[in-house]
Amino acid sequence: MSEKIADGPQDHGPHQHAHAAPTTQQMRTVGQRRRESEEKLEQHLEEARHKDDPHQDAVSESEEAGPLDSEAEGSPEEK
Repeated sequence: MSEKIADGPQDHGPHQHAHAAPTTQQMRTVGQRRRESEEKLEQHLEEARHKDDPHQDAVSESEEAGPLDSEAEGSPEEK
């Protein structure tokens, strides 16, 4: 009677590489994705902080409007 030994060295199945050490490229990809995710999270947190602070929004809007107002007047050459 021939019995099939499931624990044989060649019978690891599709999960053979599941616990193998990641390659350098995989580690770089994971690191890059993590950095991008952390940057995105920081942007979202900054937006949430500014949304909760109405004074900051008013200051930002007035700063943005300042240069636009001076440009709207036109240069002395155009007048």
